[in-house]
Amino acid sequence: MLTGIQILTEFAQSMRRSTVKIIGFILVALALLISRYSTEMSQFYHTLRLFDADVIVHNFSNMKTMMPYKTIEQQGPVTSFGSAPTPLPETFRYNNETRSMADFLTSTSTTALVVVKGMNITFEDYYQGTLEDDRRISWSVAKSFLSAIFGVAVEEGYIPDLNAAVTDYVPSLKGSGYDGVSIKNVLQMSSGVYFNEDYADFNSDINRFGRIMALGGSIDDFAASLTTERAPGTYMHYVSIDTHVIGMVLRAATNKSITEYFDEKLWSKMGTEQDALYITDSTGEPMVLGGLNLISRDYVRMGVLYRDKGKFNGQQIIPSHWIEDSITPDAPHLMPGIRDTADTHFGYGYQWWIPENSDQEFMAQGIYGQYIYINRKDNVVIVKNSADRHFMDNNFESERVAVAAFRSISKSLSTRLPIQKSTAAN
Repeated sequence: MLTGIQILTEFAQSMRRSTVKIIGFILVALALLISRYSTEMSQFYHTLRLFDADVIVHNFSNMKTMMPYKTIEQQGPVTSFGSAPTPLPETFRYNNETRSMADFLTSTSTTALVVVKGMNITFEDYYQGTLEDDRRISWSVAKSFLSAIFGVAVEEGYIPDLNAAVTDYVPSLKGSGYDGVSIKNVLQMSSGVYFNEDYADFNSDINRFGRIMALGGSIDDFAASLTTERAPGTYMHYVSIDTHVIGMVLRAATNKSITEYFDEKLWSKMGTEQDALYITDSTGEPMVLGGLNLISRDYVRMGVLYRDKGKFNGQQIIPSHWIEDSITPDAPHLMPGIRDTADTHFGYGYQWWIPENSDQEFMAQGIYGQYIYINRKDNVVIVKNSADRHFMDNNFESERVAVAAFRSISKSLSTRLPIQKSTAAN
């Protein structure tokens, strides 16, 4: 018969053996879990750290190392720019104050600045260790690219009526906040769908969307999960998923993938220098609301195309009337100026922004300071890529400061340089 001490000793040894087995089981299970979901875990880690101060600059030039993507290959002759080096103005005016251009570029964490007058590059520089061939994340600048090819589909008759409901093309959105909403209202960020786009709020819709991108899931399904906040067509509320819904309509109408149509109607015609990369969700669907990655000069080519009313190298690529409609706010809630919204003071068209007191100016822009600024009057295009972690401060004041800086640069070139036509080189 075992003594009490022997019983306790045997029990302790048994517990140790069981604990070792349990720990071993947990470690094996953990190893299998890590192996099975290593991609998702890596993407989630990078998503959590995407905007951290010590890595944001690197991340914005290396998105393909962190997320799944599709490549749209460069094709055909490259359209070359001339060179007419011209210094930037040393200062510019904002709110009746004189500001330093150099301080502006530094304080907004600029990574690239390219200025073109006609087809001459007047200024080009890269900052914070980034290089001219870095493919830089577009963020919401990509929305304007989608608008361009959507306009081609309208012109080709795939989408004859912008007042038609998006659910006429995408029945899977019935019962969601997009049910019955017109294509035009979605194009103009006036869908009435509820969406919290606060990047600083971990539980916001935009960050919830980011976690879906990181951990796996369908953007289509995410769009179908959104609900109504107010009547469509009455209020401009910036909802990034609106752009994805426009992409869903485009896919359904043309029966082509986004990348196929993008390549066929735009990318293959622009004389670009490098391949384009499109970040995708886990189903392979491009993140049309912000997932393009291009070199800065290829962003410039898009600006030149829109500055010149859809023509590039003598070819009409985007219908001119679509471009004019895209940059013309046509309802009170879309006009530039102070409105009852905290979103911005800029006006809005079909996925393009119009500054206050615009004089033939409009922009594509994205978070953290991405811009394609177009000034037709001065025949200027300016591309600025940035990693500005303070871009939302003071009700997005950085956007208005940027416009003041761009206007100063544009004006400084207004009487200096002749117009040069584009040339194509093999």
